[in-house]
Amino acid sequence: MKKLLIYSVVILSFAFAKAQSQKTWTLQECVQYALDNNISIQQSELDLKAVDAEKLSALGNMLPTLSANSSLAENTGLSFNPLTNNAQTTTFLSATGRVNVGYTVFNGLRNFRNLQRAEISKIAGEYRLDKMKDDIALAVANNYLQILTNKANLETFIGQNQVTKEQVNQTQALVDAGQLPKGDLLEIKATDAAEQQQIIQAENAVTISKVSLAQLLLIKDYATFDIAADDYEVVDTGISERPISEIINSAEENRSEVKIAEQNVELAIKDLQIAKGAYYPTLSAFFGYDTRYTDATSFGQRLADPNNPTITEQIGVVQGTGQAVVSEVLNTESFVIAADPFVNQLYQNDGISYGFQLNIPIFNGFSARSNVERSKINLERSELQLKQSQLDLESTVYQAYVDVKGARKSYDAAKKSLESQELAYEYARERYNVGLTNAFDFSQSKLRYDNTKISLNQAKYDYIFRLKVLELFFGIDPKDLKL
Repeated sequence: MKKLLIYSVVILSFAFAKAQSQKTWTLQECVQYALDNNISIQQSELDLKAVDAEKLSALGNMLPTLSANSSLAENTGLSFNPLTNNAQTTTFLSATGRVNVGYTVFNGLRNFRNLQRAEISKIAGEYRLDKMKDDIALAVANNYLQILTNKANLETFIGQNQVTKEQVNQTQALVDAGQLPKGDLLEIKATDAAEQQQIIQAENAVTISKVSLAQLLLIKDYATFDIAADDYEVVDTGISERPISEIINSAEENRSEVKIAEQNVELAIKDLQIAKGAYYPTLSAFFGYDTRYTDATSFGQRLADPNNPTITEQIGVVQGTGQAVVSEVLNTESFVIAADPFVNQLYQNDGISYGFQLNIPIFNGFSARSNVERSKINLERSELQLKQSQLDLESTVYQAYVDVKGARKSYDAAKKSLESQELAYEYARERYNVGLTNAFDFSQSKLRYDNTKISLNQAKYDYIFRLKVLELFFGIDPKDLKL
């Protein structure tokens, strides 16, 4: 009983793992997975984080700066000792500290313009990310529909080959009965062999297209990757029936191409304003506080004997007579003064400095002027790019609109052609079955029928793809694309 339970658990585990490995992906799942994992999208998101850092830096430039510094040193050198009246080497410790506060009062509004520029750059980055998502979603939809097309072609080849195999068996029986020549059997077998080759090619096309989509999604398990095997039909939300002017207006409001170009113009305007700011003086304010400490000793003078405040000392001699010249001087002695305590020295030796600094640009080798001229040129270039983006978007939307109309006509024509070819094929098969036509004519009729079904598959999924493109231009969210 225990072994049976273990075997059951193992079997269920393998079944669950197999079910997991055989997951099929819908279009919405593929699009969402790509948006969550695509490397290009992740890079664009990192660009947005970099813009946030740029904005933080621009904001910081508008705030005061605060810095502190300190130093600690031990000094050794030769000095004179008044107690011993001898030169001696002394060592003492010293420390200094300083706090500085600075603030840019005015610099041609460049700090303010840089902050505005960072905000515009953030908006432009968000639009670029949106465009990247739209492009990735469109690429996923294109690859997804290519798999559907290849699968539909494969099913067509397999279904028609089954018919051919039935014809081989039927022709073999008629040849054996002497009702048909052996050449008809060879013709049918040749058709069967050609169709087997087409099936192999179609299977390879399905595999390659699935690998392409898996690579786009960054899925490494190519062997088990597959999409949902549903019979997708054309889902027209009615956007293609709207006036082209309405679709173009919606594209200009929702698409990122023009918005990115508009933000680039705003960035160029800010760059020009920042460059012109170099023409103006720069006024800054500063405040500093500093203090110091040393453990070096000093020397002082005091009365050697309070009862005898003065003493008589010879201060010289009279030239010629040699008579001594004496004078009374203070009876003092030198003594060592120890260093004041650390805390006391901090406020005894401190000091402050404050004021304003004005920097007036007079001549800088035409650097400011050349920067302004380059910014003007960049602004004109951005304005031209905006106009070009508007024209390109209008042209692209109009082309997408025309493509949908053309794809619909091709799809309708392919369906009608298939109906006609199917009738012709059925008629040819009936004639072949009663011996009124040979195998070559029948195979040609079957080939035309097969090609028509392939053309219908191509026209169908091309029409679906063109509809999805138009929906994106109209403003449908990539995650809401439906088949």
